[in-house]
Amino acid sequence: AATAAAAADVLAVGEKGTGKGEKVYYPDYLQLGKLLKCQEPLSWKKGSGVEPSHDELLFITIHQTYELWFKQLLHEMDSVRELFQHLKLGATEIGLALHRLRRMMTILKVLVEQIAILETMTPHEFLDFRDVLGSASGFQSFQFRLLEIKLGVRHEQRPNGDRWVAGLAEEHQRLINAARQEPSLFDYVERWLKNMPFREFRGYDFRASYAKATSQFVESERAAVESSPHIDENDRRAALESIARTKNTFRSVHDRAVHDEFIAAGMRRLGFRATGSALFLMLYSDQPMLQLPASLLRVLVDVDNHLNQWRYRHAQMVHSMIGIKMGTGGSLGFQYLQKTVDRCRVFSDLANMSTLLIPRKLLPTLPHPVGDQLKYFHAIEQHDRTLFEMGGGGEEITDWSFC
Repeated sequence: AATAAAAADVLAVGEKGTGKGEKVYYPDYLQLGKLLKCQEPLSWKKGSGVEPSHDELLFITIHQTYELWFKQLLHEMDSVRELFQHLKLGATEIGLALHRLRRMMTILKVLVEQIAILETMTPHEFLDFRDVLGSASGFQSFQFRLLEIKLGVRHEQRPNGDRWVAGLAEEHQRLINAARQEPSLFDYVERWLKNMPFREFRGYDFRASYAKATSQFVESERAAVESSPHIDENDRRAALESIARTKNTFRSVHDRAVHDEFIAAGMRRLGFRATGSALFLMLYSDQPMLQLPASLLRVLVDVDNHLNQWRYRHAQMVHSMIGIKMGTGGSLGFQYLQKTVDRCRVFSDLANMSTLLIPRKLLPTLPHPVGDQLKYFHAIEQHDRTLFEMGGGGEEITDWSFC
């Protein structure tokens, strides 16, 4: 209440420059008159055929709140996609994208926690008004579908393909179809990674360097397993098979044919060059110029994970409410929702990057031409250098290589 009052005080300020001298009234600014009339429980209406349900108001409030947050998430998503439209992304643009993605992650945390409020309603309390919902279903949340599409969920990832589209109003179908024609955030990130510099620079080749380092890692692992007296033959054979699979996974970074096999098997989505760039960022994320890009990749994984946590918690909530019965509007309910939990991930390739990492002691040091480009530096004009020559301990500085 104190927070709302403080906000009202801030809003109740004369409009300078408008010439009207009017005040902005808190309820008017938020259009509370309209907002608070939007909750109309059907069971409360005459002729509904059921007793008025106390809990239907909670059901409506929760889902309307979800839709408001979906609107905000779409607003943030579109702004990040707009930043990525430009191939040249500097620290300012990456920092802004990172900031807004972290906001999205925080909102998604709230969405997950909000399910606990809905779970205060018992299955019987839901059944008191379920019949009045008719054909209405959460499957018709076009905003959530837009969010998934703009993030990068493809229609072939969905358990039932595109059949859900037919349940939307025509205007919402048009929005869905328009979103499908635009590049998703995944598409933009992949293009950005594909054009990442420094993987090949002045004789340095990241793929060749990585191939040599991973070969040494695999051989050391194999030798340790083969020479260990504490492993029986069955476990030794299983461990060697695992090492062979790991070796093939490493090869996919520097051997396009192996990478293409992963793509064909549905084990990877990012392109060959984009995958290598993402790994380069993760391996050398301690380099000053790579810290922001690497953080961006991690936050993309966090956003994807939190959206998936919401899918999981939502599926569990539906199961506790209706079991395995068909959902409202003829939807498949829990069974469908449970299938979407892992199938609708977008940035799994980034989440799986840890499989491709190697110990720091085996990580090749970047050659000076590359390492120097990845440091922060300031260009100092010659006439400004006297400031440094005359300062400090009074010693003349003759080595300006740090510039």
